[in-house]
Amino acid sequence: METTSSPKKQLLHLVIGGEMRNLDSVEFRDLTKLDYVGAYPNYAQARDAWKHAAQSSVDNAHMRYFVIHAHRLIDPNGPIPDDEDH
Repeated sequence: METTSSPKKQLLHLVIGGEMRNLDSVEFRDLTKLDYVGAYPNYAQARDAWKHAAQSSVDNAHMRYFVIHAHRLIDPNGPIPDDEDH
């Protein structure tokens, strides 16, 4: 018996980064110089992109990257998958 599984629902995630004003806050030094890494259909792919970007900027202590759960902004009452429960 062959079963077909439906594709997972797309959950939009954005990865961005930039230099912080100081190490004690989350305030970008210059919003015009944000590094837009990309948009991803799930947390796992976004986390991989975040990890790569963060590791590539390890020499700059003021540079930080973030995963933005854009699907939560679009649909704040939507479900939170188990792999995002953080």
